[in-house]
Amino acid sequence: MANKIVSVEAATSLIANGDTITTSGFVGIGVPEYLLKGVEERFLQSAEPKDLTLFFAAGQGDGKERGLNHLGHDGLLRRVVGGHWGLIPKVAKLAVEGKIEAYNLPQGVISHLFRDIAAGKPGTVSRVGLETFVDPRSQGGKINAETTEDLVTTIEIGGEDYLFYKAFPINVALLRGTTADPAGNITMEREALVIDNLAQAMAVKNSNGIVIVQVERTVAYGSLSPRDVEIPGALVDAVVLAPAADHMQTFATAYSHAYAGRFRVEADAIPPMPLKARKIIARRAAFELPVNGVVNLGIGMPEGVASVASEEKLLSHVTLTAEPGVVGGQPASGLDFGAAINTDSIINQAQQFDFYDGGGLDLAVLGMAEIDATGSVNVSRFGPRLAGAGGFINISQNARSVVYTGTFTSGGARMSVEDGTLTIQSEGHIRKFVKHVEQVTFAGPRAARMQQPVLYVTERCVFQLTRDGLELMEIAPGIDVHRDILALMDFEPIMTEVTKMDERIFRSAPMDLRVDLLHLDLKDRMALDATKGQLFINLEKMRIRNLHDVTLIRERVEEICAGLGARVDAIVNYDGTFIEPDIENDYAAMVKELEDRFYSTVTRYSGSAFMRLKLGTVFQRDTAPHIFETADEARRFLAQMKDS
Repeated sequence: MANKIVSVEAATSLIANGDTITTSGFVGIGVPEYLLKGVEERFLQSAEPKDLTLFFAAGQGDGKERGLNHLGHDGLLRRVVGGHWGLIPKVAKLAVEGKIEAYNLPQGVISHLFRDIAAGKPGTVSRVGLETFVDPRSQGGKINAETTEDLVTTIEIGGEDYLFYKAFPINVALLRGTTADPAGNITMEREALVIDNLAQAMAVKNSNGIVIVQVERTVAYGSLSPRDVEIPGALVDAVVLAPAADHMQTFATAYSHAYAGRFRVEADAIPPMPLKARKIIARRAAFELPVNGVVNLGIGMPEGVASVASEEKLLSHVTLTAEPGVVGGQPASGLDFGAAINTDSIINQAQQFDFYDGGGLDLAVLGMAEIDATGSVNVSRFGPRLAGAGGFINISQNARSVVYTGTFTSGGARMSVEDGTLTIQSEGHIRKFVKHVEQVTFAGPRAARMQQPVLYVTERCVFQLTRDGLELMEIAPGIDVHRDILALMDFEPIMTEVTKMDERIFRSAPMDLRVDLLHLDLKDRMALDATKGQLFINLEKMRIRNLHDVTLIRERVEEICAGLGARVDAIVNYDGTFIEPDIENDYAAMVKELEDRFYSTVTRYSGSAFMRLKLGTVFQRDTAPHIFETADEARRFLAQMKDS
């Protein structure tokens, strides 16, 4: 059996002029830094390899010199197809200046393309990208005028529009693992992520290409457990042993047992953020966290939501995820982004995007740079600055609800918080709320048609998406709506009923958000008007998740009514209430029991037509539903019942 462990010079010499190469990595995690430096050094010494096509999914760099920035030389690259460009300014500069052909495609689509190329399919079919700049009816993901070939086309299936992303062969893979044996079997036990390594290796081998893997250590053949091997040796052509400096776990951390999932750490050790704009925004976004739900937090401003959730003791009640494959725990930030501590699982990136694209996310919290009157968002292109979409399009289009986060203006804004009040000390010189976004990364009109709940959270106000455009919903204490908001927008939002943001957001003490989200205030949700014989039950926004929740409600009603000696009329608020489908029968049986024991008449109300329909279904078996749209209608019904 051949020994596949070779020098970096021997490995990089396998790359030929004109090859299509793919690389692994997410920010600094899993980036084959030593191999990329080797390619750069060979090019600078010999002007080869040249005219390469680079094909990558996630952003791989530090925003300066490392990662794919090593390939940012005129002549080394001919074409680049990538998901996130913001961390590779040297390569992005070549694209913006028109020195290379360049495409920006959704990160999740590229991740799926690796699998489809491996399977010999002609390409990937997806709804992801419709009505954004990736749609060929717009820009087709092309970054400059020199880019003319269509990699994305529209097709129709079953009367619906889809995008078809064209597959192409890949000649070389530059990947990274932890341990290798001489046969090329690769494990990843010290890596923070597994990303797309296996799919990329398969895609290249089935394209008759060459797979090169950087590792930090080697062992004798037969030493590795087959359960630990992530890339089988049959898929690997060369293994390169990297020095420690070029094989850091992330670009910020040499190695963390917590990021590798070897040990759990105390989350309380993470310090709370100072009460500035970033924390204010993260706090307001945290009010939208779905109890027992699955959440994605984007890079940048959304990362603060994890810190707030930790401070509010909520991490055990939501599942935070990151697109490269982290499930559960607390995602890291900065150049550690993509890693996480105390995770439940680390899966491959393509599987994570399967879950995302299929609608598995209950909530996505993402950044925003430009927003227009239709609710469309741009995070990908600003003149000569090329950030790229990354996984933003996959996530934002398919999450059940989305919260966009960012400061209201940028470029020099200064503010202070004192005694629950926000004061703008100096305004940023860049407006974010513009007439038309430069590039559509998120299509507001499409989301509105699909009735996707969308919020836009800033430090001073909150907007929501409606069918008619952006509506101003909340303003911060101390903010003047005309001076601090409307005068700094290029369009006038819809305004019907504008309320104040929760004052707790602007105070230094923890907000006790667990009480709101976990409904620990059940005793305060029920009130008896003894003179009228009416019991008011407020289940607004309560999530009735299990039999324990059902029991708590029953016990509270019993506590109030058992000693009265007379029946009461119950009025129940179901606005925003959610009853888990698998306990609907138990909940209905509990309500029927309470009606038999304590109630004369029950009326229920909800502003949601869906909820009223749902309640009718739940209660129609044994109980008269009496479901209304408002509390006033419920009370009028009770009065009519009394009169009759």
